[in-house]
Amino acid sequence: MNNEKDVLDNGPFFHGTKAELKIGDLLEPQYLSNYQEKKSNYIYFTATLNAAKWGAELARSNSIERIYIVEPLGDFENDPNLTDNRFPGNPTRSYRSKSPLKIIAELSSWERHSEDEINHMLTSLKKLSEQGKNTIYD
Repeated sequence: MNNEKDVLDNGPFFHGTKAELKIGDLLEPQYLSNYQEKKSNYIYFTATLNAAKWGAELARSNSIERIYIVEPLGDFENDPNLTDNRFPGNPTRSYRSKSPLKIIAELSSWERHSEDEINHMLTSLKKLSEQGKNTIYD
């Protein structure tokens, strides 16, 4: 666990996905990324509901969108894909870890982004990919 003096954020923490999980399950690195055709070296999570909603809405699957409340079981760091490249200072409170996240609850209801917002985000991500700028440093 992070030392108290080194804690980046006290949470609560969220993970948006389309995977169906149970309380007590562990989310771990080395599974197929929600966003790329490769295994991820980290497990990603956030302390903002808005960022978790994007994770659920943009995950590559036709399954139901879910947001879980998670507990990091080890050290974690700012997600450099966002904090270094898109949102300096980490206003999205986005993190990653090589240690598991424990599912402690599932949000039973939450409001999705509008279809227009989701489509705009998908168009923006596609454009970044076409420009070779949608790289995840993992």
